[in-house]
Amino acid sequence: MKIDLTDTTSSKINAALMEARRASGSTAAGMVLTLVIVTDEGSAYDALKAANDASREHPSRTLAVIKRAGRSPRARAETRLDAEILVGTAAGSGETVVLRMHGELAAHAQSVVLPLLLPDAPVVVWWPENAPLHPAQDPLGSIAQRRITDAVTAESPVGQLAQRAQSYTPGDTDLAWTRITGWRSMLAAALDQRPSEVTSAVVEGESYNPSVELLGLWLHNRLHVPVERVVTGGPGITAVHLRTKDGDITLDRPDGLMGTLSMPGSPDRQVALKRRETSELIAEELRRLDPDDIYATAVRTPVERLSQPDTAETEAAEEATRAVVSEAAVANPTRVTAKVQDASEPAGEAGPAKKAPAKRTGKKASS
Repeated sequence: MKIDLTDTTSSKINAALMEARRASGSTAAGMVLTLVIVTDEGSAYDALKAANDASREHPSRTLAVIKRAGRSPRARAETRLDAEILVGTAAGSGETVVLRMHGELAAHAQSVVLPLLLPDAPVVVWWPENAPLHPAQDPLGSIAQRRITDAVTAESPVGQLAQRAQSYTPGDTDLAWTRITGWRSMLAAALDQRPSEVTSAVVEGESYNPSVELLGLWLHNRLHVPVERVVTGGPGITAVHLRTKDGDITLDRPDGLMGTLSMPGSPDRQVALKRRETSELIAEELRRLDPDDIYATAVRTPVERLSQPDTAETEAAEEATRAVVSEAAVANPTRVTAKVQDASEPAGEAGPAKKAPAKRTGKKASS
């Protein structure tokens, strides 16, 4: 059922919801939370589709707040609230209300949303794009128990992590963190099956992907080992290597679909690591409404820690490079120029041929 209301009020929207519920034969709400989506017209369709799919696991009242302040003085002077109500199969397993706020009303969205919240039910606010700098201080974010952002949609996704760390308030989370749940589970299970002392780790993934950085920061915090960040072509995270004395524990996913888990002394195994849809990510976040302390610890760790080279390793790499240059000068003097230029690079960027690219890409990813 779909109901359109033009130039309406919150009380009229509530009355229309009650009438639609009676018409559909369901007098009880039967919903567990209120999901407030703050978006624009361009992202509204995808966000609502994801919320409707997630509502099949978490029946909820979804309020989509679309602010249309207007571009001209005349449009900004016109204050109006238009609503589109969806009940039944069109709204998944809950109710959906699309609120289009015109003019000055766009600056006071909380006054419209508050009367529409389900009584005695938790509130979750989700910004698919253009999240505020301080979600907990936002008028809509301040009424929620959980606040969901997505760093990947920011102009500088990796730089957005620093802002999330600065503004973190218990109840905040980010879909960049949710995307690595499968990776964290697989790596933790691998170490449970084969307890080993991890000496270092390498995380490989595409550039400007905050999920790659968060996975590296999580490994750094939990294992207390240096983590190297290597840039690849993607998609997303492509591999994680845990260095141990017995050999590498490797989780490799080059195609974004299936992963391969390799452990010393064990045959390789195929594991499911498919890149998930937004609806699955939202459904996972709605399963818990308490603060995520592990995310808080990871996001508050400076990204620069992923690119700090080990001092002993750097000195060994420089010495090995000098030896390679000397041998090349004796074997073929005409090819020494390029190698001498590599050897004159700043400390931490020189090293054996197979390791130097990883360190250089690690520094680029953290910038």
